[in-house]
Order: sequence, then C-alpha cells, then structure tokens
Amino acid sequence: MYRPRGPQKPSEFKEKVLDLRRVTRVVAGGKRFRFRATLVMGDEKGRVGVGIAKGVDVADSIGKARRSAQKNMLSITLNDRTIPHEIDAKFSAARVLIRPAIKGHGLKAGSAVRAVLLLAGVKDATAKCLGRTPNKLTNALATIEALKKLKV
Repeated sequence: MYRPRGPQKPSEFKEKVLDLRRVTRVVAGGKRFRFRATLVMGDEKGRVGVGIAKGVDVADSIGKARRSAQKNMLSITLNDRTIPHEIDAKFSAARVLIRPAIKGHGLKAGSAVRAVLLLAGVKDATAKCLGRTPNKLTNALATIEALKKLKV
C-alpha cells in the first residue's frame, strides 16, 4: 500500500551506530548473510535507548534498530549535568561502574559507555568497564542496566 510522505519534522533525538556486524546463517544451499546493527538514541535531556536489529542490508538493519531504540527508551533524572549517585551493573559478561563528578570534570568513559551517557545527557561523570569483554553491545546494555538502577 502506498503511503504519501509529506515533509518530515526533524527528530529531537540524536543517534549513533555503535556496532555493525555481518552475521551468517548456514542453510542447505550455503550461507545466508544478514547485518546486525546496534544503535544508541537519545535526546541529551535524560532519555536514552539502545536498539538492536538484523536486516538484509545495512540501511534496513539501521532503520529497524532505530525503531527498536525508540521502543526501548529509558528516562533518567539528571542532577544538573551528572548522575545523582554511584551505580554499577552487570549484563552478560560486561560490568560497568559509573560515578558522578563535579561540574566541569567532563565525561571520562570508554567507547560504548561514553556514547550511551552522552546521548542520555550526562556531561560530568567517570565510568569504567570492569568486565573483560570488548563487545560494544554488551557494554552498552550494561550501561542501560546501570541507568535503570538510578534512584531519584
């Protein structure tokens, strides 16, 4: 069914593709390739979400991941530019520790954790990945689990 597309309003959310992988499914005739995209989306005012999706091509998987991130949006309360208290969380093999910092300190964090915290609006904090895994997906999801533990 054809749906006319009018002028689209710019989204209030910013997004960053964390990870893009080609995944393989082995079938009787050979291998089927698909793409898995991990995308972080946030408004830098306390709302953030991580979306994971697979698609036949890169654009398809990123579009699906964008919709998934919007569905899994999480709201956090920020204490000025930082988080209210220290938190740590674990997801799969990833462990993350996030500590608040004074104004002007900046965001000191590793790749996936930094992307999630920036898009959530945290500007002053220190974060450390305590798990051994370099997997960006699990580190991002561990950060989301940590942000869910925040108390107002």
